[in-house]
Amino acid sequence: MKSGKVWGSTAAVFSGNNVEIHRIEVADGGYCSKHRHLHKWNMFHVERGSLLVEVWKKDYDLCDTTVLRAGEATAIAPGEYHRFKALTDVVAYEVYWVELDPSDIARESVGGIKEAAHA
Repeated sequence: MKSGKVWGSTAAVFSGNNVEIHRIEVADGGYCSKHRHLHKWNMFHVERGSLLVEVWKKDYDLCDTTVLRAGEATAIAPGEYHRFKALTDVVAYEVYWVELDPSDIARESVGGIKEAAHA
């Protein structure tokens, strides 16, 4: 379903399990809010036009900027503030995914094996 945005429009292409894909159309000069996602990665893949992606890094006090053109992509880690700005009319795909954390376990007890019967 297509939804209007102040900067253009977005339409969900796929949504399942840990992945979402949206097709976005951004008008020349349009930009989204500066925001972050707490748990999901956010990737932009440009189909047509030029898109500036700004990322405020968690590890240092800088804002990284990347200009994407047709066929190029960049990914933003969870927790990093970011924003996009269209340098021309843009068609892009926005992909979200969540990585499963292999250390996502809180043990209350320890397992073992069946104790051998004493003869």
